[in-house]
Amino acid sequence: MKIENIDALEDIDSFDEFDEQRAKRPLQTAFDSVMDRALSRRDMMGAALTFSVSTFLTSAAFPAAALAAPVSEDVFGFDNVAANSLDTVTVPEGYRWQVVTKWGDPLFSTAPEFNEASLGDAASQLQAVGDNNDGMSLFEVEGHTLLVVNNEYINRRIFYGNRHKGRPETADDIAKGKAAHGITIAELTFAGGREDGEWQLLKDSPYNRRITADTEMELSGPAAGHPLLQTEADPAGVSVLGTINNCGNGETPWGTYLACEENFNGYFSSSDEELELPEEFVRYGVGHKDFGYDWASHDERFDIARHPNEPNRFGYVVEIDPGDASKMPKKRTALGRFKHENAAVVLAKDDRVVVYMGDDERGEFLYRYVSHDPYVVGAPTSKLLNNGTLYAAKFYDNLKGAWLPLTPETTGMSPAEICIHTRLAASKVGATTMDRPEWVAAHPARAELYCALTNNKNRGVKPNAGGDETPAAGPNPREKNVYGQILRWLPDKGDHGASGFHWGLFALAGNPKLHKGAKAGSSNINTANMFNAPDGLAFDQMGRLWIQTDGKYSDKGDFEGMGNNQMLVGDPASGDIRRFLVGPKECEVTGLCWAPDRRTMFVGIQHPGEKGNSSFPLGGGHVPRSTVIAIRREDGEKIG
Repeated sequence: MKIENIDALEDIDSFDEFDEQRAKRPLQTAFDSVMDRALSRRDMMGAALTFSVSTFLTSAAFPAAALAAPVSEDVFGFDNVAANSLDTVTVPEGYRWQVVTKWGDPLFSTAPEFNEASLGDAASQLQAVGDNNDGMSLFEVEGHTLLVVNNEYINRRIFYGNRHKGRPETADDIAKGKAAHGITIAELTFAGGREDGEWQLLKDSPYNRRITADTEMELSGPAAGHPLLQTEADPAGVSVLGTINNCGNGETPWGTYLACEENFNGYFSSSDEELELPEEFVRYGVGHKDFGYDWASHDERFDIARHPNEPNRFGYVVEIDPGDASKMPKKRTALGRFKHENAAVVLAKDDRVVVYMGDDERGEFLYRYVSHDPYVVGAPTSKLLNNGTLYAAKFYDNLKGAWLPLTPETTGMSPAEICIHTRLAASKVGATTMDRPEWVAAHPARAELYCALTNNKNRGVKPNAGGDETPAAGPNPREKNVYGQILRWLPDKGDHGASGFHWGLFALAGNPKLHKGAKAGSSNINTANMFNAPDGLAFDQMGRLWIQTDGKYSDKGDFEGMGNNQMLVGDPASGDIRRFLVGPKECEVTGLCWAPDRRTMFVGIQHPGEKGNSSFPLGGGHVPRSTVIAIRREDGEKIG
């Protein structure tokens, strides 16, 4: 289906909704049999019928050693923050927050300050912090503190608020939009004492730079040079301009940053409205209309009628050396092509590199990459993310699971085709369709993984874009899942390189104020800590799981009492969850990292006022701007 009126996209509040409107899918096939399986699943789980989290926490899937209580008796150390709909950041008593960076802040003294009337131009944006910050990390490079932040996308109605209908009108408008995407690298300094100090962006640092939708980068790994990656501008298929829609992130043991390309499909359009779309385009959501960015009007490489291979060059994990601008960013095709959420990097017992990744679309899959060679401190690392095997997860009703290898033998596809059309490969091996797998987080002290399954209104109703069924079963137990859940699993023998694992659910989000049973959530969800759409996940050094949300903030209907999006903390041992932060109006809380001394937590506030009802962070009717904040305890003690 084509969207004839692009202005209608203003009312679509997610990229998933955009994909569905453009290519509607039929209702779930074999619906009766799906329901039978879902009911059988509930009967088999017994106590799980009440969605009690204790069923999962005390399961044989999680040995007592893995659930040992933390050393500290005070797991949280703060009082629960009440849900609210204020246009500010709310943190517990004894904590305070400050703005560190915001969209449009200049990185250099030669760049102008952000202009709320003109909203800047392409030249100023190239020298300033990008928009819609998401995943981020902090690096120490030769005594310099570098904040590396993804700039996922732009909100047209705000970004082009000085233009008719909030849409780009000139070539410079398009260039400005492209410059606001990518990654911002900025040096930070800390001024003041331990208790009253604040973080600041250091202008003119030699480390400050922007990586944008036009930055040259290398295509590496099995897909590099393949005909599907070759274009008129790059006949060798080894060099691409730009990275877009970078969502979550990861860090490698050798000190590089991983930016993850997610909803790249929304930037491509066709000058030929009758262009026949191949199966692969349909599966990845590439169609005749883009998401309203209109890049193809001034950069023809985003026109699929002219350059049909260009979309194949996006949707990867990008490795960046934050401290060395001379090193070209590399798109690591061996980690697969899909809507990457983040990349959680760990080591197997034999020191092979393992990367866990989610594909954030309804009914898509959870993946793992395992390098062929081990990581050796001080040895070359260039091959570790190029040579390895991709796997897709299969979950069984007996609370066990397996990593299914995506190889020529299992898929009938070449290694390059597996890396380019990874979703098709995972469908071929029969991986489990998931409720939008977002961030994966690895416990810092043991082999234990968590994944946010944010929601899936199509669960048990429609197949995914490839026609794979989405029954209500396994780690996705609820039909029309509007709240989401947090999955966790333990690799067999405590080894990330093992082919099998045991799984359970850490939490089922819900609203016990309004519902009973499945929609009320698990027993660790109550009227004081309820939330929806878990998205970002990260562990601190104490082994606490921080949970960030990107859900419905209407505070009405199914979401009554939840207020704005928020950040909570979970205790893996007890299952207890406590709310730590509430964000401003219409924002997503996303991105989380800590200063080396653990006395500061950096948190991302993305797209405040995305529907026009916020002026965060400056208030007083100012233009809302995506922001990175720093949170500290008032006594200066450690926060994580």
